[in-house]
Amino acid sequence: MRLRALPAGLGFGFLLLMMASGGVVAGNVPNGEHIYNQNCVACHGANGKGTIPGAPDFTAKGGVLSSPDKLLVGRIMNGYQSPGSPMAMPAKGGNPSLSREDILAVLAYMRQTFSAQGK
Repeated sequence: MRLRALPAGLGFGFLLLMMASGGVVAGNVPNGEHIYNQNCVACHGANGKGTIPGAPDFTAKGGVLSSPDKLLVGRIMNGYQSPGSPMAMPAKGGNPSLSREDILAVLAYMRQTFSAQGK
């Protein structure tokens, strides 16, 4: 696992928690929220439930956000078409300027915001 700089305010305990859970040490959540709102919200919705046919419900218990980080990062980076969906999500949500760190920040935001809703 490649370590990244921790966002301001997060300590060693957070690092241990992320390593123990197998999660990625992602960019900061506020940046992820901004990126999500600029690039993802049109299809996935402000509430994470999806706004177009085939967009997954991020709040569903046991849903897409229960997948491993590596799988989700790959799908976001490279694009993905959900089974049964009439259209595919383009690579990087259609924004080629997004970096891997941006994608990690978005994933951290999505997990923090939407995973809690499905519990």
